Amino acid sequence: MATVRKTADDIIAADAGNRFINRELSWLAFNARVMEEVNNQKHPLLERLRFLSISASNLDEFYMVRVAGLKGQVSADVTTPSQDGLTPAQQLVVINRAAGEIMQDQQRCWTRLRKDLERAGLSVTEPEQLTEEDRGWLDDWFSEHVLPVLTPLAIDPAHPFPFIPNAGLVMALRLLRRSDRTQMDALVHMPQQLGRFVRLPGRSVRFISLDRLVSVYSDVLFPGLDVLGKGLFRVVRDSEMHIDEEAEDLVQTFESALQRRRRGHVIRLEVEVGMPADLLGYVAKELQVEQADIFPVEGMPGLADADQLINGERPELEFKPFVARFPERIREFDGDCFAAIRAKDILVHHPYESFDVVVQFLRQAAGDPSVVAIKQTLYRTSDNSPIVKALIEAAEAGKAVAALVELKARFDEEANIRWARDLERAGAHVVYSFVDLKVHAKVSLVARREGTRLNTYVHFGTGNYHPITARTYTDLSYFTCDAALGRDAARLFNYMTGNTSPEKMERLVFAPSNLRETLLRLIAEEIEHARAGHPAQVLAKLNALVDPEIVEALYAASQAGVEIDLVIRGICCLRAGVPGLSENIRVKSLIGRFLEHGRIVCFGAGHGLPSEEAKVFVSSADWMPRNLNGRVEAMVPIENETVKKQIVEQIMVATLNDTAQSWTMGPDGTFRRIESDTELFSAHEFFMTNPSLSGRGSALEQSQPPPPLTAKKS
Repeated sequence: MATVRKTADDIIAADAGNRFINRELSWLAFNARVMEEVNNQKHPLLERLRFLSISASNLDEFYMVRVAGLKGQVSADVTTPSQDGLTPAQQLVVINRAAGEIMQDQQRCWTRLRKDLERAGLSVTEPEQLTEEDRGWLDDWFSEHVLPVLTPLAIDPAHPFPFIPNAGLVMALRLLRRSDRTQMDALVHMPQQLGRFVRLPGRSVRFISLDRLVSVYSDVLFPGLDVLGKGLFRVVRDSEMHIDEEAEDLVQTFESALQRRRRGHVIRLEVEVGMPADLLGYVAKELQVEQADIFPVEGMPGLADADQLINGERPELEFKPFVARFPERIREFDGDCFAAIRAKDILVHHPYESFDVVVQFLRQAAGDPSVVAIKQTLYRTSDNSPIVKALIEAAEAGKAVAALVELKARFDEEANIRWARDLERAGAHVVYSFVDLKVHAKVSLVARREGTRLNTYVHFGTGNYHPITARTYTDLSYFTCDAALGRDAARLFNYMTGNTSPEKMERLVFAPSNLRETLLRLIAEEIEHARAGHPAQVLAKLNALVDPEIVEALYAASQAGVEIDLVIRGICCLRAGVPGLSENIRVKSLIGRFLEHGRIVCFGAGHGLPSEEAKVFVSSADWMPRNLNGRVEAMVPIENETVKKQIVEQIMVATLNDTAQSWTMGPDGTFRRIESDTELFSAHEFFMTNPSLSGRGSALEQSQPPPPLTAKKS
């Protein structure tokens, strides 16, 4: 077991008597599970490298947001403890310790991977390994492609220390002028536009990193000077945004906040081991970084860039390509989404079934003369988004298009402002979300005139309208023309665009109105079923479980005899399997080829699962205070029996039965990989090779069943 996971888990296990696991430590333990995949010999080499890059990118964002927030609390003298009893200052101490171990383990993994990749014919070359032929080619390459972009900066009284942008990678140098033997300091910032690696010519796949290349040509950048000492450093800045709730122009306010965010405080400084101590001290002083926030790196600072080595030249070192299936139900109706939805509700399981069906739904709506209106929430989407293009086409065709744009989608704010303006130019009604609430619900509504009626078609999603991430995120798309859900979707849009008090819904559950209350009521109902001697069961698949009120309700349910199985990919503040507290709760986490992202909630309703009476929902919300209190979220009841069977009897059970990529939580709060002497079952492989129950339509009877359909106890 890797040292990093032990270290993060040791802190959690040492506090096993606490009812709650610290949120930040739980996240670090999750990222350690991601790191474990770097050592998973079952993955192709470049996919292991990709996991390394993901873990480094995850840690960057964790510091930009979570650590930055804690530092802000410390600066404001906030001492209010977290639900596990740690003050912000105490949390920073344990976070830095665990994060430091993660970074060290990342570098150890990088060293091992470089050796493995070199044996496989893909290498990252050091300057001393360059041949004369390499140097000849690099002389021209550096002169033509790198030198014009670099800006060597001398630091002296006339040239103060420059601003270093977030994630900026910089070489610091201490130089000696040959002419008068005076010393000077200088910086060279590595422009992100150039990429981190340069592909060397030749049949073998070889790269040299940009920083090593700059080091080779330091005499070209600083002629007449000798290098006395040098070292790379990389900064991570506070990326939290603080918005004035009284702002009159929200877009203008966000544009100003984005400018301020670029200049956020440095909260982590990675420095290359070997940088002279006096040079490091100078850099740290200029950046105003405390000693606790300096992380020496024996390897490569900025490992998030490692995935740039995956350039398609060695496909045999990557996962075999997977082509998502287009849902057969739509094909049976010659691609007519509306006809297919009228015939029966449809659930599409991404990425195993193509996200193109969502795009086609909107494209068909844009080009259909019978469609009179389209309403759409947009939290994140891709560059050149086909979703946005379809909405623009619809608006230009004279349809009433309303787009609810979330400006507070972290790190996508600039892109959202850009394409929101494109929509406005096309004539769409663009409404920005509430100042104090994020709109995280994924809803698309199409109003279509059919005879004398105006019928409503709705898409509810668990993931973003993002065609790129939909290739790797497991999510659900639910299409329906149920009249009650259509009316509810319209009410939800009226609430979001009209800023009016929300109406009572017929079937849809949404935050911040009644999502929390509904979850607590449904858990309480399972408690009553257990006390009455009836089957009592809760299944949930989420990204995170943090909310203390929900955790306490689950503890109460466990103590009443309710059987609870939770699939939590990331943060989990609940402790599972603790005698007298949570012995009937089992928690597992799946880490594999695809990112588990869909949210599903199932209640046995006194009959157990599966059953026709069971209550099944798909949702955009995790069980966190921010989702239940501070966001607009949707939880959609599934009443169509075919769709309900797909969710419970395929998706949930195959996920619960996964042994190939699953981790289970012990009573001490730590996760351990499932190990078995029998053949391991992979839910991802199962879904890749078995068409979904709903998607096959008339081919239902021929589908390959998943493993035995019971909630599997660990």
